[in-house]
Amino acid sequence: MAALPTKAMATNPSQLLPSELVDRCVGSRIWIIMKSDKEMVGTLRGFDVYVNMVLEDVVEYEMTAEGSKVVAKLDQILLNGNNIALLVPGGKPGEE
Repeated sequence: MAALPTKAMATNPSQLLPSELVDRCVGSRIWIIMKSDKEMVGTLRGFDVYVNMVLEDVVEYEMTAEGSKVVAKLDQILLNGNNIALLVPGGKPGEE
């Protein structure tokens, strides 16, 4: 039988809930990999309990066999959380 978490474990700052990590990303660049062949990179402005997100200065990429290509550059979007597969804080590697 597994031991119950102690108070010391519960107050460990290195243990975060997923929503707390996303909350720390508000105002920062974030790389979002969608369930489809699309990826988004933008500045996170807000989110809700369903992980619907408001992003600004967004670049949308489409993944192809040859690599990724830029599909659109958008000022602001509302992204449905049901379509998100993965969130990566800090933006896409190699992005200017």
